[in-house]
Amino acid sequence: MMKRGCAALATSKAAQLRVLDEPGFVLHHYDWSESSRILEVFTRHHGRVALVAKGAKRPTSNLRAVLLPLQPLSLCYGGDAEIRTLKSAEWAGGHVMPSGEALLSGYYLNELLLRLLARDDPHPLVFDMYRHTVKVLASGLDNTIAPLLRAFEMLLLRDIGFLPDLRMQTLTLQAVQPEASYALFAEGGLRAVDEGMALRGNHWLQLHAALTSDAPLPALLRSCAELAPEWRSALQTQLRNLLHYHCGVTSLRTRQVMMQLQAL
Repeated sequence: MMKRGCAALATSKAAQLRVLDEPGFVLHHYDWSESSRILEVFTRHHGRVALVAKGAKRPTSNLRAVLLPLQPLSLCYGGDAEIRTLKSAEWAGGHVMPSGEALLSGYYLNELLLRLLARDDPHPLVFDMYRHTVKVLASGLDNTIAPLLRAFEMLLLRDIGFLPDLRMQTLTLQAVQPEASYALFAEGGLRAVDEGMALRGNHWLQLHAALTSDAPLPALLRSCAELAPEWRSALQTQLRNLLHYHCGVTSLRTRQVMMQLQAL
């Protein structure tokens, strides 16, 4: 009786360790052996997960053409170690691979997720926003890229708790005044400043309203797109400083690549 009970418990435990048909994206991969790769994937229900794709480098492997970045996948994997074992992966369809500036922007999103999200920490809202953002990037509408990135950055920072309440000054808790100027600081949050590279209070209030709406990504996309060029540049600079601070870097690798390409 005890043996049957232990066997049933082991079977139940093994079943719990299997994940089937999980929506996911490959964020990064690197070689593990002559024939296999380690994948960093972002899944909807389990967050960022490390998987080993055995045999994925072989010319005959069905995984070679599937395990691509910025492509929606359906994943099956199992195991209880830090690095699980990929059992199967299928393309979930929906859009083609982004190209040009949109491709680099997609890699930028991947770098943010790798640096800011802990493994095995689910962020379903971020996943849904990421999936939609990548789909828009693949649509080829270059004029939407900058507002789209700002919108995703703000949603990511809010979901992981690094974006302060944009309706008030962080240190004093005084309400933001529409005509005053405010800037976002990595260590001080939102605070009143002289003109310079700051946004007006009404801009921050509009961004807060978009963030808390029923459809935050499209609302934020509209709000960022409607900003005048100087305000949009100020927002980009402040969000970039905040992201670099929490990533622990002075510059992200993908941004360095973008700047090098622009210089060419």
